[in-house]
Amino acid sequence: MRLVSFQGPGGPRVGGVRDGQFVDLHATDPAVPASLKQLLAQGRPGLARAQAALQAGALIAPQSVRLLAPVPDPEKIICVGLNYADHAAETGSPIPSEPVIFNKFPTALRADGEPIELPALSQQVDFEAELVVVIGTGGRNIPRAQAMHHVGGYTCGQDVSARDWQKDKPQRQWLLGKSFDSFAPLGPVLVTPDELGDPHQLDICLRRNGQVMQQSNTRNLIFRIEHLIQYVSRVCTLKPGDLVFTGTPPGVGIGRKPPVFLQPGDRTEVEIAGIGTLSNPVVAAG
Repeated sequence: MRLVSFQGPGGPRVGGVRDGQFVDLHATDPAVPASLKQLLAQGRPGLARAQAALQAGALIAPQSVRLLAPVPDPEKIICVGLNYADHAAETGSPIPSEPVIFNKFPTALRADGEPIELPALSQQVDFEAELVVVIGTGGRNIPRAQAMHHVGGYTCGQDVSARDWQKDKPQRQWLLGKSFDSFAPLGPVLVTPDELGDPHQLDICLRRNGQVMQQSNTRNLIFRIEHLIQYVSRVCTLKPGDLVFTGTPPGVGIGRKPPVFLQPGDRTEVEIAGIGTLSNPVVAAG
């Protein structure tokens, strides 16, 4: 099943995708929550109810509603650094022996089509295509063998990064350099695990103004999804709707000679096989 969040008259609503159009699942069956986060918390019974509503509901033209990030209100945005060996190499970093974890603020989220805003405080804003795991049923101390049962779905994301904050500040401001407003585009859809298949066999690429900048496959992840879920859940309780950005492949702007950074007027596209394309224009922050 392919799910979206869109702005309804009373707030965010969950939509299912059928024949390229949307179905308001809550309007079709009030037992289906209006929030994707609440729907994921219901696990398989909730998704089965949503699937029935998707088949029964009236179709809505996508252009008639405002698309939101698939999860507009995550409690946590967890990110993994240096999770492709060739990306670690291009940054001059050793291959990590355990996951490199950081986070973004939820105010960084933006939907498909919404702009990435270049702040006046940074001159080195970079692009990073990523497969994003959306947690379904939550948990703490999740065993690796059970970890994939806690995945609610997958979507496309971009870990936009102010490199001069991340690397050149005296204390290397990773969190702030990754958390400027608009630095976490997400979407356009969430694809449930039963429809996507193996998440470790997906082609992933990023295009800037139509030119391929990053291209790889998720089989090249150093730490697989089940490892990441186990690792993080030993520290904090994962909640429905939490986002895990799984890392970026090589080809980022700072690794190029000369470096390439985002400019006003650019457009980035993150495409992941089986999910779709996340497209965002780039503008100067107002």
